[in-house]
Amino acid sequence: MQYPHYNPASDNRPLSDDEVSDLDELLAALPTDAAMNAEAMDGYLAGLLLTPGRELSSLPGQTWLPLIWGGDGAVDPAPFVSGKQRKKVIMLVLRHLHSIATAWTQRPQGWEPIFSFADGEDEDTEYADAEDWAAGFLMAVDLAPEAWAPWFEHADTAGLLAPVAALGGEDGGLLEGSAAERDEASRRIPDAMLALWAIRQNGVRKA
Repeated sequence: MQYPHYNPASDNRPLSDDEVSDLDELLAALPTDAAMNAEAMDGYLAGLLLTPGRELSSLPGQTWLPLIWGGDGAVDPAPFVSGKQRKKVIMLVLRHLHSIATAWTQRPQGWEPIFSFADGEDEDTEYADAEDWAAGFLMAVDLAPEAWAPWFEHADTAGLLAPVAALGGEDGGLLEGSAAERDEASRRIPDAMLALWAIRQNGVRKA
């Protein structure tokens, strides 16, 4: 099946909270454990937009869209109950993708990633946990490892990617970390992504 390309000029209306919940429920209801949730999808789309040296609009949709519901570019299980449901998921995903790119470009300080939050032992304490978001981001990295390798090595970018690797990677170091440690790493991610976007737009500075 052919899927639409990402078109930066298309609809970039942010999803409402109800639409995000609807998308999350549609993905959760699919008959596969490989489907992303809304948090992982958000991180995955951020990673796709940030991939160095490549414009997402140049990639066919079938190379990256099916991973959101557990397929891949070669074999797409298309586990939707109907074509209408598949179309709805795709349109919601593309709108969310457009809205991330628009926010980063036009109103970066207003952008917020989709993270989980949990109450601490103290009623006034709330911990952020971006594990799923980071895991989704790293799935985008896995689609273009050679493009990402310099960013994980370069002094200007490696530190910005460190909280994502720590939370989302199997050997990242924070999978068994304390709530406070995971919270600290999670809260570093928004500013780190905006910094990476600025570097991507302007080029990585030489060390």
